[in-house]
Amino acid sequence: MSKMLSSMVKEHQARQTAKKEIQETKRKDACAAASDLTQALVDHLNVGVAQAYLNQKKLDAEAKQLHASATNFSKQTQQWLNLVESFSSALKELGDVENWAKTIEGDVRTISTALEIVYKNSQEASASQSQ
Repeated sequence: MSKMLSSMVKEHQARQTAKKEIQETKRKDACAAASDLTQALVDHLNVGVAQAYLNQKKLDAEAKQLHASATNFSKQTQQWLNLVESFSSALKELGDVENWAKTIEGDVRTISTALEIVYKNSQEASASQSQ
């Protein structure tokens, strides 16, 4: 009976050892699967993060280019405004010169008419004295 009991204990221990080995193998497989899953998730997230980073870099570059274009546009607009202001001032000065020329022309006509009258009067006076 003792052999039988001893044999049963040995069988039980062998089965327990086999079960422990199977459980250990399953635990190692589960850990490896969890590690693989974690790595796959991290890789997937890294792809998304990398794409977001590239998109952000593109947006930053385009924003800088837009800012530079807006600055150039502002400078060109200011140059056009200055040019229009200069043109407007030149037109105003031309108008002032034209007005001055008309005033001088009127004054010269007045003087010319006055001289003609004085000349005619002096001719008439000279003619009446010689008679």
